[in-house]
Amino acid sequence: MKALLLDQNETLSASIQDIEPSQLPSGDVIIDIHWSTLNYKDALAITGKGKIVRQFPMIPGIDFSGVVHHSEDPRFHIGQHVLLTGWGVGEKHWGGLAEQAKVSGDWLTPLPQGLTLRQAMIIGTAGFTAMLCVMALEQGGITPESGEIVVTGASGGVGSTAMTLLSQLGYSVVAISSKPDNHDYLLSLGAKAVLPVSDFSQTSAPLGKQRWAGVIDTVGGMVLATLLTQVNYNGVVAACGLASDSRLSTTVMPFILRNVRLQGVDSVTVASSKRPAIWQRLQKLLPDSFYRQTANEITLEQVIEHANKLVNNQAMGRTIVKLR
Repeated sequence: MKALLLDQNETLSASIQDIEPSQLPSGDVIIDIHWSTLNYKDALAITGKGKIVRQFPMIPGIDFSGVVHHSEDPRFHIGQHVLLTGWGVGEKHWGGLAEQAKVSGDWLTPLPQGLTLRQAMIIGTAGFTAMLCVMALEQGGITPESGEIVVTGASGGVGSTAMTLLSQLGYSVVAISSKPDNHDYLLSLGAKAVLPVSDFSQTSAPLGKQRWAGVIDTVGGMVLATLLTQVNYNGVVAACGLASDSRLSTTVMPFILRNVRLQGVDSVTVASSKRPAIWQRLQKLLPDSFYRQTANEITLEQVIEHANKLVNNQAMGRTIVKLR
C-alpha cells in the first residue's frame, strides 16, 4: 500500500513509500481509506515546523474515511463505511495519509446516513471542531438574538465551517481574515462583513468597546487577547487554535467585570458515545453548497507541496486527499 511516511534521523524526511500491510500498528479494525485530509496540524508535522510527531517512523493524517476491510470488533463489519477524527492518530498512531489504516474500534464512528465518505472529510476534524465551538457558544447561552459572532482565521477549515454553521443557525457572523483576496469567498459562506486581522494585532486597553456576543478563535495570540477586551457582558469565547501564537497576554478584566467565559475546545478525545450525534448535526446543518465551495481535492503525491502552502498561509477552505 502507498503511504506518506515521516522519518527522522538527523533531519526530518517525508516521502511516499510502499508499506507492507503487516507493518501496520496494533488495532482491531483495518480500514481501506478512501479519503483523508490535510489539516494545519498535519502540515506542521510534515514540514517539521511543529513538534507534532514524537515517535518515528510515522504516517501523518489526523482523520480519514473509508470502508472496513477486516474487523475483530463486533461493532463493525466488513464493508461498513466509517470515519475517524482525533485520538492521536497521525501523531502517536499511524494515520490517514495512506491507503490503509489499522486502528482501535473505539476510535471509529459509523458514517452518518446521508453523508458520503468524501463529504465526511470535507467536514473532517476541522468541521467537527467547528461544531464543538458552536455548541460551546450555545451552551453558554449565546443565541442569534445575543448579537454578532466573530470568527478568526475565517478562511481556514475550522473558520469556514464555523461561519457556515452559524449562518445556517441564524447568527450574524463577522469574519476576520489576513487574506484580502478571500472576501467574496467568506461572504458566500455567510459572513455579513470581513475585517482585516491587522485591526486586532496591536496591544489594546484592558477593556474596549463591547462589540461581540461570541467569538470562535482559531489563531490565539494578540488577536485573541484583543477580542477578549471587546466581548459583550456575559459573552462566550470558544478557543480552539494557535495558528498565530500559543501565548495569550491579557488581564482578568473581561472575566471579572464583564462575566466573559473563555471556553477551550478540544476535538481529539471527545467521548465516542457523543460523536454520532455531533456528526448527525453536521450532516443536517451543512448545505450542499458548502461542500462545493470549500473543498480542494489533491492526491497523496501532492500532499507535501500543499503542506508547505498551508503553513505559509497560502491555503483556503478544506484540502481533502483522495486515496482511492
